Amino acid sequence: MNRKNPWLVFLLPFVVFMLVGAFEPTPDKPSGGIIGLSIPYDQYPLVYSLKIALSLAAVIFVWPGYREFPFRISPLSVAVGVVGIALWIGLCKLDLEHRYLQPFLDKLGLGWLIGSGERAGFNPLERLANQPVWAWTFLVFRFFGLALVVPIIEEFFLRGFVMRFVMEKDWWKVPFGRVNRLAVVAGTAVPMLMHPGELLAAAVWFSLVTWLMLRMKNIWDCVAAHAVTNFLLGVYVVTMGGEAWRLM
Repeated sequence: MNRKNPWLVFLLPFVVFMLVGAFEPTPDKPSGGIIGLSIPYDQYPLVYSLKIALSLAAVIFVWPGYREFPFRISPLSVAVGVVGIALWIGLCKLDLEHRYLQPFLDKLGLGWLIGSGERAGFNPLERLANQPVWAWTFLVFRFFGLALVVPIIEEFFLRGFVMRFVMEKDWWKVPFGRVNRLAVVAGTAVPMLMHPGELLAAAVWFSLVTWLMLRMKNIWDCVAAHAVTNFLLGVYVVTMGGEAWRLM
């Protein structure tokens, strides 16, 4: 199997991530998965850990393909990540109860979309308080997945595949950073569907990273900005506690 095959490189980690993620239970939906398997909410740490472990294995497998992109990170990507977390949290708070988007989506018959984006919101420091070693171990692993694995998988899928796929049949031949209007729209619309619980924040944040992509023409800058935002989101959630956990 050619580990530099473009379809494999950009799709395999994302497919693994999404398939295993379909089994993650949430507070209101203890039955995780697509085959009717009932997974209690308290088993979320095990399911999440398995998801990240398998996704990381997929990333390692296709790493030769990732190396085709020169590894460099600019200070601008870090700045975008910092600005991005302020925008993400601010916009999520602005539409905390979906007062602005829900009526609009209801008119379009898409009101169900927001409800499909419920986060697990699993606070290990609270739910695993009687197992402090496991609680902190999982929290570290949660940050590892949030700030390192997820940014790589999502950015390579979105900007390496989706935004080029909508431009040309031989999408892998499109130079990274070259876009048309459809690609720009896809670069915002697709991640909005991936983050239905934070549609407004996703629209603004992913548009900002698209701007970074156009300016730097470097996928690792996009990954770095995503990593910074996700890490700071994790710090915010752990620091604030309580309802903030709904963001993770």
